[in-house]
Amino acid sequence: MARIDELITEASEILRLNGISEARREAKSLLALALNRGASYIFAHPEYDLSEEEFVKFKIFIERRSNREPFQHISGKQEFWGLDFRVSPEVLIPRPETENLVEAAIDVLRESIESEICEVGIGSGCISISILNDIKTARAIGLDISEDALLIAKENAKRHNVSQRLTLKISDLFDELSGEKFYMIVANPPYVPASNMESLQPEVRNFDPVIALTDGKNGLSIIEKIIKRSPAYLMEGGFLLLEIGFNQSDHVGKMFDGEIWREIEIIPDLQGIPRIVKAQIHGT
Repeated sequence: MARIDELITEASEILRLNGISEARREAKSLLALALNRGASYIFAHPEYDLSEEEFVKFKIFIERRSNREPFQHISGKQEFWGLDFRVSPEVLIPRPETENLVEAAIDVLRESIESEICEVGIGSGCISISILNDIKTARAIGLDISEDALLIAKENAKRHNVSQRLTLKISDLFDELSGEKFYMIVANPPYVPASNMESLQPEVRNFDPVIALTDGKNGLSIIEKIIKRSPAYLMEGGFLLLEIGFNQSDHVGKMFDGEIWREIEIIPDLQGIPRIVKAQIHGT
């Protein structure tokens, strides 16, 4: 049908014309996916002639990516915290900056004998599952308003052998909890202001679930609800960890009542952007 080297050149130009920044790299990755081969095979066998089935599959992949569908949806997976997670349009694609939340949570848990976790809006499960993979004594409850998201989280928990330590429950924030107390609550809530949605990349704006991106308001309303409601579900001395958006740290910091919370810390990501809020509730 066509050789690898010829197809990469043609596909790279198609992707470039459709606004894909690293077009040649993505063309190679999509071809490797279509052939079910590693990247090294693409590099080492430029003369390989694709079968008709392989060619059709690659053509479909290029069309999907040209429409700005994320590569992760085409491949069905995304690496996060060194683990592969299944993703789909029902869940937010895990971002590298969210690893800061996982790192902060693990640092806290390694210093404590307590390890009961609640994640609000678990999505793909990447946060809780990554924590459970590192902290073998930990147990977690994952809450999400989307039943489809919980099915993805369930599959990822099974894939990484943490199903026995992760309970999944459909819930709008904490609504379906009944008296449980946790040492840690974690969340990557929808924090994009509605006014910023149109400026997002098409891959995000058109393919990530809207309810995982924005509250439809100023990006702060769900964060505020989590902060206000978390004390009822935290043990004394427990922690709340939240991922927040650009320019939100000052607003979020003011949401914490000093009579309830102590040790409010804002942790920057690798770009120096305030990304994680870590707060400890007062203990005895």
